[in-house]
Amino acid sequence: MPIEILMPALSPTMEEGTLAKWHVKEGDTVESGMVIAEIETDKATMEVEAVDEGTVGKILVDEGAEGVKVNALIALLLEDGEDASALENAGSAAAPAAPTPADTPDPVTEAPASPAPASPVAAPQTAAGDRIKASPLARRIAADKGLDLANVTGSGPYGRIVKRDVEQAVAAPAPQASAPAAAAAAPGVDHDEPLKAFGIPSDRYEVVKADNITKISAKRLTESFRDIPHFPLTVDCEIDGLLSFRKRVNAAAEAEGAKVSVNDILIKCAGLALKKVPAANASWIEDGRIALHSHADVSMAVAIEGGLITPIVKDADLKGLVDISRETKDLAARARDRKLAPEEFQGGTFSLSNLGMFGVKSFASIINPPQGMIMSVGAGEQRAVVKNGELAVANVMTVTLTCDHRVVDGATGAKWLAAFKTFVEDPMTMLM
Repeated sequence: MPIEILMPALSPTMEEGTLAKWHVKEGDTVESGMVIAEIETDKATMEVEAVDEGTVGKILVDEGAEGVKVNALIALLLEDGEDASALENAGSAAAPAAPTPADTPDPVTEAPASPAPASPVAAPQTAAGDRIKASPLARRIAADKGLDLANVTGSGPYGRIVKRDVEQAVAAPAPQASAPAAAAAAPGVDHDEPLKAFGIPSDRYEVVKADNITKISAKRLTESFRDIPHFPLTVDCEIDGLLSFRKRVNAAAEAEGAKVSVNDILIKCAGLALKKVPAANASWIEDGRIALHSHADVSMAVAIEGGLITPIVKDADLKGLVDISRETKDLAARARDRKLAPEEFQGGTFSLSNLGMFGVKSFASIINPPQGMIMSVGAGEQRAVVKNGELAVANVMTVTLTCDHRVVDGATGAKWLAAFKTFVEDPMTMLM
């Protein structure tokens, strides 16, 4: 029987991807470990290797196809001794695709691991009278709440209803009588004139298609800003000592061909501050628990075409500045080429976003879930300051710490900022 090649999940949060390129064609012989395709996810383009050996019998998803769901069937591989006749039954048998982990009735892991719906149908049933696809846990909750599953849209694989869908349906407000009229008048329903409701004629703008990175970023940022109780804390740091320290470090590192940036030093300071104030190095877990991280893994925001990605400097508190410098340059270069592995941009415990190079004085960032804090760094500039009762000039940098109030309250955030400010203003304390 032909071997099914499915759309792989290349990251824990991947729901769909673009089949950017096939490296094989029908009739080609495939060996285990051979690169057969390139998949574009929301953050990177990654190579996919064959697991089995055989001959490519049929390619089911064309090169360049977008929105291919995880675990969707993309190709069939003929085993040794099989010919094209084996594909006739395989195509229909494989149409539903292989079951995913979310298909098992595990009430703990089911909701977070569920991929997005596999097709744009509005309801889980395929036709009148068909059995509604729902997990046992979702059925039990719906029965307890008196909820009709026929009115619930499933977000599990192939429209399957999972726990999250039922909870959202129960929490949703009852629809108003005027809802259909409101929906009809909502902006964006006119495909040809999407901004007509706002009084903007279609000849005054151009509509372009958003790529995967932009769409996924928009979705996740909206969820973060809506669901996480953000609050900002802002402080000014004098950086004359840091700039002097950087010169001495670079003079010593020149022999190794390294050059440390201000951002590299800030990453080190952030890592040390996370270890000094461990209560701030935390994540909220949706079941009401808090994860206290034992490692200071600092994500740094890198702008790429179409969006943003946050490669991680792991154990930033333990690494030397030269090592951090080399690592950040490598991560940033591969991020722009979309060559990062998922573990290199997912799983950080804290994020740092620096717009100082663009002259931005101060700003506040949106938290990168499941992290509990993100710091925004503004430009260093000469400002008038008061020292010992006298007016003086100093290089000052404004930083804003955005906190998830569920895990980092004001006092904890302030303690972390005080530790960070100490390291920045007196870099020699990093050695203590």
